[in-house]
Amino acid sequence: MKMKTTEIGRLGETAVCRQLEQQGYSIVRRNFCVRGGEIDIIAENGEYLAFVEVKTRKPNSLTSGFDDVTAKKQARLIQTAAVWCAEHPTELQPRFDIACVVMQGKQILSVDYLENAFDTTGSDFIF
Repeated sequence: MKMKTTEIGRLGETAVCRQLEQQGYSIVRRNFCVRGGEIDIIAENGEYLAFVEVKTRKPNSLTSGFDDVTAKKQARLIQTAAVWCAEHPTELQPRFDIACVVMQGKQILSVDYLENAFDTTGSDFIF
């Protein structure tokens, strides 16, 4: 039976959460949604508040998950993060990360994690 895209995405997100927790992060929220945007994982480590976009792929996928986080997608993530920060004031430094998970069936083959993948330069939001 073929897994649904949402199920594959959730498995990828869970793998990234585990990795973040092993690195001393606390998972603050998963799948924070507002109109026009969603953040897969919000995690903090006492210094940073990481807004993490997770892309899950099959091996030998034609595009990298990193390439799929376009300028338009980044703008939506920044806007959604701004809503989160307005609702949950913090002293932590916001950061935008991207995680690319490669899966074969239900098996996680790899997790590539890019800290500070992009910033708010050029956007109207100041954190």
